Amino acid sequence: MYKVMIVDDESWAIRGIRNAFDWNKYGFEIIGQFTSAYKAWDAIVAKKPDLVFTDIRMPEISGLDLMKMSRNHGLDIEFVIVSGYAEFEYAQEALRYGALDYFLKPLDVELADPFLAKLAVHFSRRGAARNHLLLDALTSADQEEIKRFLPLSHGAAICYYQVLAIYFEGESKDFGRLLSLEEKPVYVVEVEAGTRKRLVVRMTEERACLEGAWDEPVLTNNGVHAVGVSSISSQLQHMSKLIKEADLSASQVFLEEAAGVVHYEPKLQLVKPCIDEMYRIIQGNQFDRMEEYIKGLQEYFRVHHLGMLEVVYLWNQAVGILINAYSEELRDMELEFLNYSEIKERFEHFESLCSFLHEVLASIRQGNSRSLQEGDILSCFNKMIAYIDAHFEQKLYLKDLSAQFFINQVYCCQLFKKNLGKTFSEYVSELRINKARELLKQTDLSIEEIAIKAGYVDYYYFNKVFKKHCGMTPAKFRKKGI
Repeated sequence: MYKVMIVDDESWAIRGIRNAFDWNKYGFEIIGQFTSAYKAWDAIVAKKPDLVFTDIRMPEISGLDLMKMSRNHGLDIEFVIVSGYAEFEYAQEALRYGALDYFLKPLDVELADPFLAKLAVHFSRRGAARNHLLLDALTSADQEEIKRFLPLSHGAAICYYQVLAIYFEGESKDFGRLLSLEEKPVYVVEVEAGTRKRLVVRMTEERACLEGAWDEPVLTNNGVHAVGVSSISSQLQHMSKLIKEADLSASQVFLEEAAGVVHYEPKLQLVKPCIDEMYRIIQGNQFDRMEEYIKGLQEYFRVHHLGMLEVVYLWNQAVGILINAYSEELRDMELEFLNYSEIKERFEHFESLCSFLHEVLASIRQGNSRSLQEGDILSCFNKMIAYIDAHFEQKLYLKDLSAQFFINQVYCCQLFKKNLGKTFSEYVSELRINKARELLKQTDLSIEEIAIKAGYVDYYYFNKVFKKHCGMTPAKFRKKGI
């Protein structure tokens, strides 16, 4: 909800403004109304509303004074001027100082709804633009850029930071209110990272405030199915690391559908027995044990409460062992080192990853025997490519596609390299990024909307993939008009 304050020295005028608009319908909430401009100013500084409706002429402090004071204090607040004075110079001066619009008393009720709808669009675009800047800043290595967005970064002698990654269902919520701990000096900054994902930076001058327990059920009872909690740091240059820790922890949903609240806690040493066992199976050609091994792997991760960090470690160690032992046989398979975002993009869940490893081991054992003739396989493969080209904006997993088009998943990987010179993941990413580039150039859609149309529900991940392909973020790409 966008926060609104109304300021006018005449109480009847405040009632008129309050009653003229259907505030809730367009996402606005009145958080204060004042006949005293002095009290209004104190409230503006304390509560930082998004929008202020104010009269121009008031005793001692005018509406224009409020605007000037807000600008001088660096407050990012929009103003709408309402006045009984029809002289054009007042409107000119208000607009010159950045007022969104200028209304005469009494308000024309017929114009109220269209005006508020226009304001809602303005704030939506304004919020999206700020969100892009904020996400780019927090994930950069530029400390000065990060400081611009964090309220405690300038004045505090020392500040402690913690990041939460929140995966939620349903409507977007203001999680900052749930996490700011009003009885304690903990401040929050929120950033949208996807259609159902939010990053929340918590900061305080007292480390104990972040170490203490907070009301976790409040989150899990508000449509949240995973919360990843990072470690704590007093170094701004660690912000990107904290974001990664929080996102890794929240990625527990890759292993458990409803993960709850997960604190960052590396357990890599517990994965070593799994790696050693795989090494023994491969080196000793004990492939008759592979099915038992894969089933045991899933159970082992569940019993020991292992998370995404351990999944990444398992995958990359397995890839190293397999390539080292069977470099020629596995040359064209999609066996490559991946980070956690790439693993989530490629596999639907941990069970799918284990299933792929099982198929790789099975293909080595069977020597890649084919159930279809080569011509039939190529026909099925071409149909698969046509399907991908038409549906790349949807969630696509190689396991599902290989079953749909009757091609062994492992052999699919080889066909992509052999016929297209790239892996399945590379092919899909190229289609999606090309679509994103086209939309950035040819439309005025928000970057979040473009990410979704290109097949990415996670804006944070889209940002990283786009930058990897194009050398810059989507926002900078659009600004340069390349």
